[in-house]
Parts: sequence; C-alpha cells; structure tokens
Amino acid sequence: MERLLVRGGKGLQGEVKISGSKNAILPIMAASLMSSGEIVLKGVPCLEDINVMSEALTILGCGVKREQDALIIRGGNVDHFELPEWISRRMRASNLVMGALLARLKYSRIGLPGGCAIGSRPMDLHIKGFRALGYEIKEEHGLLEGKAVMSPRAQQETMLDVPSVGATENIMMAAAMTP
Repeated sequence: MERLLVRGGKGLQGEVKISGSKNAILPIMAASLMSSGEIVLKGVPCLEDINVMSEALTILGCGVKREQDALIIRGGNVDHFELPEWISRRMRASNLVMGALLARLKYSRIGLPGGCAIGSRPMDLHIKGFRALGYEIKEEHGLLEGKAVMSPRAQQETMLDVPSVGATENIMMAAAMTP
C-alpha cells in the first residue's frame, strides 16, 4: 500500500472562493417552477447545462436573467406544461422539470431526457415515485406524460429499488405541493 506523508508545520491562511455546483444548481432551477415569486441564485457556474436549463425554464414560462454569477428566475407566468423533445434530449437533468410541473400544474409532458451516457439511468424510478403520489404516467412517442387523475397524495414512505439522487429530487418536488 502506498502512502503520502506530509511534513509541515505551516498553517493554512487565506481565502478560497468556491463556485456553485452544476449538480446542486440544476435541481434548484427546476424547483423554481413551483414558485410564483422571484428567486435569485448566486455562484452559478457558466456551463452549457445551466444554459439549457435556463432555456427550458423560459419555454415553460419563467423569466430567466443572468447577471454575472447570479441567475434571477421569475416563475409567475409558468403556464406551459410541455418541454419539447428537442430540448429534453440536450441534457439529462431536463427530467427534473417533470416533478416541479406536476406539483404546480398537476400535468406535465416532457421529452425523454438525453445528455451524458454514464451508465443506464432509466426513468422507471421516477415513474414509480410519481405513481405512488397518485399521478398517472405514460410514455408515448418519445414523450413522458404525467397527470393527476385523483387528488395526489403524499405517501409517508416511497421506496426506490436502487438509490437515485435524481429520482429522489424529482419525487420530492412532485410531493412538495401535495396537500
């Protein structure tokens, strides 16, 4: 076993600015669909996935404005429930808008997500959670459609077959506005 031995005695000093994380910012951006107010996110990295999510939010009715390292999102006019396939395929995290739209509008239709090809990450865990909340989910022609067929109910416990950060985020958003 190799070791790394550090001999020092000098303390650390100074400041380090930590930038925001794409994997933290994207679900927060999706969750902004549930708010009719203004949300200001600071420390937002300038990355293509952030730009794609900004475009997705705009399509769905949000106002999105970038000011240096901040994003200002206004969700007062969210009235579109469909995220077209052409934008969904550009980023894996596009699937996160489904839970937020189900929470706010009780209906959502998104193209199946694309993006990176890191292993198999199907939508079945998301679908299982949405159904446990009382949403009807169906997949047709490259679109995933969800709607409240009865008053959505928040179960006390929903178990996923395997751990999934994205499915957990999506299910929690769908449940967040459930009475």
